[in-house]
Amino acid sequence: MLRRHARAACTALAAAGMVLAGVQAGSATAAQPAPSARNAAQALGAAQAQPELLAAMGRDLGLTRAQAEKRLANEAEAGATAARLRQRLGGAFAGAWVAGAESGSLTVATTRAADLATIRATGATAELVGHDLASLERAKEALDRAATADAPVRYVDVRSNALVVEETRPGAAARLAAATGVPRELVRAVRAAEAPRPLYDLRGGDAYYMGGGGRCSVGFPVTRGTTQGFATAGHCGRAGQSTSGFNQVAQGSFQASVFPGNDMAWVAANSSWTSTPYVKGAGGANVQVTGSVLQPVGASVCRSGSTTGWHCGTIQQHNTSVTYQEGTVSGVTRTTVCAEPGDSGGSYISGSQAQGVTSGGTGNCSSGGTTYFQPLNPILSNYGLTLKTTGSDPGPGPGPGEPEPGGTWTAGKVYAAGDTVTYGGSTYRCLQGHQAQAGWEPSNVPALWQRV
Repeated sequence: MLRRHARAACTALAAAGMVLAGVQAGSATAAQPAPSARNAAQALGAAQAQPELLAAMGRDLGLTRAQAEKRLANEAEAGATAARLRQRLGGAFAGAWVAGAESGSLTVATTRAADLATIRATGATAELVGHDLASLERAKEALDRAATADAPVRYVDVRSNALVVEETRPGAAARLAAATGVPRELVRAVRAAEAPRPLYDLRGGDAYYMGGGGRCSVGFPVTRGTTQGFATAGHCGRAGQSTSGFNQVAQGSFQASVFPGNDMAWVAANSSWTSTPYVKGAGGANVQVTGSVLQPVGASVCRSGSTTGWHCGTIQQHNTSVTYQEGTVSGVTRTTVCAEPGDSGGSYISGSQAQGVTSGGTGNCSSGGTTYFQPLNPILSNYGLTLKTTGSDPGPGPGPGEPEPGGTWTAGKVYAAGDTVTYGGSTYRCLQGHQAQAGWEPSNVPALWQRV
């Protein structure tokens, strides 16, 4: 009897500075969407959000169903607008974020006064700041190389235009800045009551179990050729380690794992398990996954884990670095979603867009907490995995190095913001990172691709 391994933990994530790229709507260089092109909310399935997701957003974010639906639509459109503006502003871009109960306000920051009118022309609020995003991220990288457990979390907070260092010992942020030569005016210290830790435990429970002991949560079901499997957190297991499912039936084994540095892994399942395009929602209901477009700072995101189930919150910062006892993990996203041991590896989802897998955090789901997730797209790209979605299956596609009939765009490939492809005789630039799939051809989704 076949078992479904998508008893996954579900999450939602919101976008990061890296998700926010773009060109001014209506500019002379931007192609006008084709008549058949769908807007961002339609393309990303915001209008098809399931009742379980909307109910969790209502519980955790204090929204009515109508507000939750409107918020998801606004976040999809804001991500597309911010992406185009990032392309237009270039090195002056200083971040973007959404705000309001329905994410009805998009703010885009720049270091160049001449850009303010361009930003306002899109309907976004413009903010003039002193530091561009690239400079702040370079400063963070310098801190990452020398950080210790006294300053366990570093991230760029685009809303305050500052490089934030969470310190567990007073003065740790200042000492770190001095040791690395990072200007002290770039750094804002925040006192942290406790250091993050990976969210696994050795008590057993639900989801999947690692050979030799321990329990984590399935992330997102994937395929690699004809092999079924799932993405999860790297700290949950090492390559070759066997796994069993929520029912203690033999499931598969870790094929690759990275931790620290990143926190990513994937498990190949045996023939008894089948990948499905779902994560486990409230009450065990299936929540559909339709893609992997990263959402912007301030956007709503939900998580499902084997310990605490289904919880929602918002995306706070992308490209965060966290120093656990085991070492530093970079490139994770910081959220207000709670989690507890055993939730590690579980999925974050925003609307129907897969965001990432649970890495670690602080606090709990009784008093509240902060969590970090490893974005999913780098896992898909690094290991050549295809996210299982409810969209039409693109099939195996052409062989390696062979172009699609319509050009170089290829279904199943992960594209990052700034990548260029050809399709239907035209050249397009990627605006928001995602894994391509049938129906998301560049000419159909101006939220993801800009014709150049």
